[in-house]
Amino acid sequence: MRHIAELPEVRAAADPHGPCIADDTVTLSNAQFHARVDAAASVLHREGVRSDDVVAVVLPNRVDLVVALFAAWRLGAAVTPVNPGLTDDDIRYQVEDSGAAVVLGESGRPAITLDITELAEHAGPVAAASSDDLALIIYTSGTTGRPKGVLLGHENLAAMCAMIIDSLGLNETDHSLLILPLFHVNGIVVSVLSPLLAGGRTTIAGKFSASGFFGTVERVRPTYFSAVPAIYAMLVAQPDGPRPDNSSLRLAICGAAPMPAELIARFEQRFGVPIVEGYGLSEGTCASTLNPVAGQRKPGTVGIPLPGQTVAIMDVGGALSAPGEPGEVVIRGANVMRGYLGRPTETAKTVVDGWLHTGDVGYFDADGYLVLVDRIKDMIIRAGENLYPKEIENALYRHPAVHEAAVVGVPDAVLGEVPVAHVVPAPQATVTVEELIEHCRVELAAFKVPAAIVLTAEMPRNPVGKIDKKQLRLSAART
Repeated sequence: MRHIAELPEVRAAADPHGPCIADDTVTLSNAQFHARVDAAASVLHREGVRSDDVVAVVLPNRVDLVVALFAAWRLGAAVTPVNPGLTDDDIRYQVEDSGAAVVLGESGRPAITLDITELAEHAGPVAAASSDDLALIIYTSGTTGRPKGVLLGHENLAAMCAMIIDSLGLNETDHSLLILPLFHVNGIVVSVLSPLLAGGRTTIAGKFSASGFFGTVERVRPTYFSAVPAIYAMLVAQPDGPRPDNSSLRLAICGAAPMPAELIARFEQRFGVPIVEGYGLSEGTCASTLNPVAGQRKPGTVGIPLPGQTVAIMDVGGALSAPGEPGEVVIRGANVMRGYLGRPTETAKTVVDGWLHTGDVGYFDADGYLVLVDRIKDMIIRAGENLYPKEIENALYRHPAVHEAAVVGVPDAVLGEVPVAHVVPAPQATVTVEELIEHCRVELAAFKVPAAIVLTAEMPRNPVGKIDKKQLRLSAART
């Protein structure tokens, strides 16, 4: 296969009646998926989409979104997936910033729709895609301003999928259950493209429900799924009951944000499914390190570099650090983005001499596993002392009554900045602020103990499911 756009055609020729992709309402064989992609490509072509154009797709997780991806690629166009839950203003920003030629979405928005009957009427041949085409424009979560469009070429996707398939040992027996949003690169690469390229299949779950999740697992029988720490926390928080039938699952993947080792242990002990934690960025097409599937998994680390990538630690002077020395995590490889759309200055600051600068502080342990310390921008400077919120959060997680913890820096007239912790208590647990402060005094040096702890029912989250520390800082500033 010369190009990922040929995947539907190749699968249909090899095994036309074999299962390919499904969601809550439709199940498609390889031949049916191929037919839909070709028909959708013809509809887009009729709407004026040509090579080098951009198609904005504003759809919830469902088969139509994956059909749209391959249809656009079939024409040599790129796709920018848009979170349908955004405000109209934010959707308009992404559509305009990406320069989208058309917007594909549900009825009710100023967008074209891909109606099934219409698809059948407009099927027809279209031009072949080029390996030089842009594939995706993925927008960052915008924690430091307006979201930036990350430019990913087909060469990035091909390299990344090959790494994922190799590292996870994916083959034709694998069946992924997609629960992450398809406007994010993890959902696209790990749960759709990689299993399909490996000869396996994908089932797209509807809106995630912690109470109904394992019922879906029992019904669908996937071999793996990928999720973020928030989802694992919600599953662990479910009321006790008989262990569900997870026998089809050989592993679960965690990414997007570091997962406390205590939460990994709680999930694995309760559900009997091993969690493989990894690390990566949209700018690196998804993943750069992963705990080995067949080898030592080290909770509290994000694993070892994926084959084909170089992951290193760099000091402030640009020199590579020795093992055990903390510094900025930097990445090289065919997975590194082409750049940010329309932002040459920011691209030049982020990719320097081929190294992708992540903005994360980390170090390699004695076994070569990457340990993330924190985000550089999240570091708190208290009276001249550097504090990393993740260290304080990990200490809080060691208290049995803590379900989730997030620490942010708050301005202080005397000390400059002090740490404030936000804590969600575990279900059915009772804990006081005083008890948690005393726990931190035992676990941490005195200057690392939070100046305040706020007990809350839930954390604010960004669209990908990460705890939104920007909102926590804003709420702290208002109090």
